[in-house]
Amino acid sequence: MTRVAIIGAGQTPFGVRPDATLKGLFAAAVEAAVGDVQRGLDPQEIEEAHIGSLATGGSQLGNFGPLMAESAGLTGAAAQRVENACASSGFAFRDAVMAVASGRVRFALAGGIEKMSDLPRARNRGWLGVSGDVEWERLAGTNFPGIYAMIARRHMYEHGTTRGQIAGVAVKNRRHAVANPKAQLRKPLGLEDALAAPMLAEPLGFCDACGITDGASAVILCRWDDARALTDKPVEVVGSGAGSDVVALHDRAVYTRLDAVRQAARQAYAGAEVGPADIDVAEVHDCFTIAELLAYADLGFCSEAEAGRLVDGGETHLGGRLPVNVSGGLIAKGHPIGATGTGQISELVHQLRGTVAETERQVPGARYGLAHNVGGSGGSAAVHILKAPA
Repeated sequence: MTRVAIIGAGQTPFGVRPDATLKGLFAAAVEAAVGDVQRGLDPQEIEEAHIGSLATGGSQLGNFGPLMAESAGLTGAAAQRVENACASSGFAFRDAVMAVASGRVRFALAGGIEKMSDLPRARNRGWLGVSGDVEWERLAGTNFPGIYAMIARRHMYEHGTTRGQIAGVAVKNRRHAVANPKAQLRKPLGLEDALAAPMLAEPLGFCDACGITDGASAVILCRWDDARALTDKPVEVVGSGAGSDVVALHDRAVYTRLDAVRQAARQAYAGAEVGPADIDVAEVHDCFTIAELLAYADLGFCSEAEAGRLVDGGETHLGGRLPVNVSGGLIAKGHPIGATGTGQISELVHQLRGTVAETERQVPGARYGLAHNVGGSGGSAAVHILKAPA
């Protein structure tokens, strides 16, 4: 297999963008990624475009990929939409990696886009619910806040995790987002305020969930042998894994782990020939605060019982042993569903290059970065490991 490099990465600011359109957002993300290629790249050289999107609201389902590619000037690329719930662009990125690694193409783009704020809240909730088991979970009246609340309650029961440890994830990620100009929520949050927030689904409050977000992201990949002609700092994709599990929570033997993530992580670590202890910075899928704690154990950073203590002890804070979600994560940076996976990759590319513009967010000397993107409540997952330029 051919070694794969990332030579350009970009994303729009995430947030509620009533002035923006699907086409405009995606075009802006691609423009940023192309502009990030140090010595320039003609967009017409990009042979394939893999674009993740849930297409919230169904405003554009048919020919979604070609339409987005057209909006970004990628008329020479074979374009497709990739849909795997919240993991859509994580899987789109994997498709692009495989296309380049196989030797089939020289240049590929992976990206994602979601425009969520155009729908009323009730319709948004309904649309998001289709990422669960529609036949059983939806008809029983459950939604994702309720499902993750059940996971949180079980985690507290089995592993002694406290409400304060769960809310501590939101406090940490909101603190990280303060310095990120692309983040949706940039005001710090105190633990007392997080715990006092209105209840969403007990034990999770409003601060424990990501919000409605618009945004787009894109990364450009090429063969390793071509990368040095275009940039002095190519970031290598050394590991890529994907996994699936049963979609409905009630069909799982264990509620407090995501087996799709564990499957994807095993593949990614094996491909990269590294282990959890080698990861220096991670962007994980914290759609709800409890999801970040699940990720710590599922990715091998600690046991399930130790997850809450990683936050308490500051280990996953900036300056800690393993900084997690220094972008602010989904909780604070935002979660425009289809854009999240490649948004994580974009953040890690700049971390590993040492080129984060806001120096207070830069993780110094990071060599390996991990991106973890989950679909729904764990029905699908993609894990990628990136290596810093030598």
